[in-house]
Amino acid sequence: MRLNSPQINLITKACMKASRSLIRDFGEIENLQVSSKGPGDFVTSADKRTEKILIDELQKAHPEYGIITEETGIINKSNTKNRWIIDPIDGTFNFMNGIPQFAISVGYEEENEIKCGVIFNPIMNEMFCAEKGNGAYLNNSRIRVSNKKKIKDALIVTGGPKGASKIKDKIFSEYINVSNNVANVRKFGSAALDVAYVACGRFDGYWQRELNYWDIAAGIIILKEAGGFVDFFEEDKNAPLKRNIIASNSLIHEELRELINK
Repeated sequence: MRLNSPQINLITKACMKASRSLIRDFGEIENLQVSSKGPGDFVTSADKRTEKILIDELQKAHPEYGIITEETGIINKSNTKNRWIIDPIDGTFNFMNGIPQFAISVGYEEENEIKCGVIFNPIMNEMFCAEKGNGAYLNNSRIRVSNKKKIKDALIVTGGPKGASKIKDKIFSEYINVSNNVANVRKFGSAALDVAYVACGRFDGYWQRELNYWDIAAGIIILKEAGGFVDFFEEDKNAPLKRNIIASNSLIHEELRELINK
């Protein structure tokens, strides 16, 4: 992989270290499916443990950097210039059910722009990474978005709505509208991997409402560096860490946006 900024090396190393216990934890899930306690509490502790390893590794190198993370919240609030954006397990529901579709996601943000990021699925051993201006990679191979030009031929991925969502009807009607106009729609359960899969051409486009910034921070740079396009819509100024996203190979972007806006 020809990415060599200190940040990307640091993130990669932290992800590899955190993934060791995560792989072990994932192996335990099958035993827990049959226990009366169930895997819920176990997943929470796996999430926290993974996050702690990531934070420890990143802070060793840069104790002064800000960190936005799912479990702990915001660390070093005053530093908004340099920030790590961490999701220790994106796709926890998959993880909890023993489905190997989840990832560690870490982005590095400087002056409010994501400069580099890593999305790592430790079970499939697939590491997606990118650095501004240096392209996007899956393991050691350069990746590019698909070249599908027609929305009717496109394979689109989405996610949600969450159980507590107040706009389920809106989300379902969008889903129906998109489904009626594309080749097929998938729901895979990990926003980070959904964006990474658009970046490497497995999917042609992705949209989802009510995401958290840490779900997709690393994905933004990976997709852009792979030649794709990311768009945020209907932003809520009161919820700066919430996002509605459209991401695509850029060729079908306008058509996908129109289907969602209908």
